[in-house]
Amino acid sequence: MPLLGLLPRRAWAALLSQLLRPPCASCTGAVRCQSQVAEAVLTSQLKAHQEKPNFIIKIPKGTRDLSPQHMVVREKILDLVISCFKRHGAKGMDTPAFELKETLTEKYGEDSGLMYDLKDQGGELLSLRYDLTVPFARYLAMSKVKKMKRYHVGKVWRRESPSIVQGRYREFCQCDFDIAGQFDPMIPDAECLKIMCEILSGLQLGDFLIKMAWKDVRHEMVAKKGLAPEVADRIGDYVQCHGGVSLVEQMFQDPRLSQNKQALEGLEDLKLLFEYLNLFGIAEKISFDLSLARGLDYYTGVIYEAVLLQTPTQAGEEPLNVGSVAAGGRYDGLVGMFDPKGHKVPCVGLSIGVERIFYIVEQRMKTKGEKVRTTETQVFVATPQKNFLQERLKLITELWDAGIKAEMLYKNNPKLLTQLHYCESTGIPLVVIIGEQELKEGIIKIRSVASREEVAIKRENLVAEIQKRLSES
Repeated sequence: MPLLGLLPRRAWAALLSQLLRPPCASCTGAVRCQSQVAEAVLTSQLKAHQEKPNFIIKIPKGTRDLSPQHMVVREKILDLVISCFKRHGAKGMDTPAFELKETLTEKYGEDSGLMYDLKDQGGELLSLRYDLTVPFARYLAMSKVKKMKRYHVGKVWRRESPSIVQGRYREFCQCDFDIAGQFDPMIPDAECLKIMCEILSGLQLGDFLIKMAWKDVRHEMVAKKGLAPEVADRIGDYVQCHGGVSLVEQMFQDPRLSQNKQALEGLEDLKLLFEYLNLFGIAEKISFDLSLARGLDYYTGVIYEAVLLQTPTQAGEEPLNVGSVAAGGRYDGLVGMFDPKGHKVPCVGLSIGVERIFYIVEQRMKTKGEKVRTTETQVFVATPQKNFLQERLKLITELWDAGIKAEMLYKNNPKLLTQLHYCESTGIPLVVIIGEQELKEGIIKIRSVASREEVAIKRENLVAEIQKRLSES
């Protein structure tokens, strides 16, 4: 009975030693007492087990399990994103999954109420990280780093109402790229927009547009830039407009804007940004849209988000509505909030919405009925005869040591048909077969799973032949 194992090992040893002794008057009472104790313990354990309410196995709201099929797709998306980050010279880094609560508070505006707070842990009030940007700013301030180009892929947690059909979860992965440091205007900003375009184009999600604006336009102009309210109101007339460099040129022609020094400087920055975007070949993907607003408090300048203009759909399938798939902006004051002396480190960055992208790709694959191979095994080691386990182990070791991805069935005497069916079902392209005849002649048979053709080669040439075939496939 499995429940017996719940008793301590020493207690069972004592009970057994008493039971194995010859019965005598002096020990009969002790044995009876020990037996009664054991019976009482077992009875209480069984009763507690029986009275336990029915437990429903499920995952928390707003989370999901990722199957091997899901992980293959997810890893391909992440590989593309990370390779783009590295191509632009970013260094990888990581931060704790939780931070001091005071580190995160007052950084997200109204969204601060969506943070996951943890119970008091030894006198520290902690919260799960809400994004990857605030921990990065804290790291810069703590480490006194003034310049850095970094990427970070990790999970974050937000206590909001999840919408699985739109790829929104309470636990989700973010892929961030940020440039920290004092540089000439708009060069880092333009590179962030270029990276966003490269990733979205590489993922082949369909046509997209990146909307760009200023954070809290009127407040930014009046309270922080010192513009007169009437000038800011004139800028407000353009809020309903959107376009590219032509809209910026139109604002240049407005005398109430062009005659104001601060407004003119801002417009010159935007014009410079569009010049860089044109050189990067992505100007047509960017729309200057002053109606855009992002909720996070730490943004201080240019903000942007990418949306899909249309998601390719099959007949009878409803279009997917997932909102923005990437976003970012400039946050020049965030690091200074953590520095004791208030020293600022200008920063600009972007975040890729992996979960929403994954949802789009997943739905597309379901529609097309695409199958996903969950392993990368290149060669399967098989035998048609019994008592060849040792030879298979020698052979697979040789393949592993040569860096070849190989598998075999964990059975002493598997049937050849079972082995071949396994290769077909898992998509393994090659099978190496060894039997008595092959062993005697010093050869190995290589079988193509797709064509079912077999060729015999010398044993010493096996690794070279497999590597050749794999390089040609």
